[in-house]
Amino acid sequence: MAHTLKVNGATHSVDIDDDTPLLWALRDNLGLTGTKFGCGVAQCGACTVYVDGKPMRSCVTPVSTLEGREVTTIEAISGREADAVQKAWTAGDVPQCGYCQSGQVMSAVALLKEIKKPTDRDIDLAMNGNICRCATYARIRSAIHDAARTLEG
Repeated sequence: MAHTLKVNGATHSVDIDDDTPLLWALRDNLGLTGTKFGCGVAQCGACTVYVDGKPMRSCVTPVSTLEGREVTTIEAISGREADAVQKAWTAGDVPQCGYCQSGQVMSAVALLKEIKKPTDRDIDLAMNGNICRCATYARIRSAIHDAARTLEG
């Protein structure tokens, strides 16, 4: 069945089943491979995208639920918060294998858009469900604090 998806500001028509997860429409039909498959059950966060500006797990989101909604992937993330997070990630040597990083970054940027000066608890709650196979959680938390300080200054 044909579905119209608005992704990263562009409208796309994809001919796929109603229950196809957004993740596969992004990767297989639109060629947007920055969003990763991790677990397939919304537990690891590697597939995090924004739907109408809010983080959502694309591996369990059927394309049939997205008519008229705006999807943003890691390829199109931008703005002050995104710039601050990306710089803090690099400066703090956060990525190791890198597999989870698109989901981590999407969740961190969403947090900083909502809470300008997050506490450790705020970070833990916002990042909960984002699994890092390399266990760089301390670096991630530190980078989010650094990004918040950059945004303050």
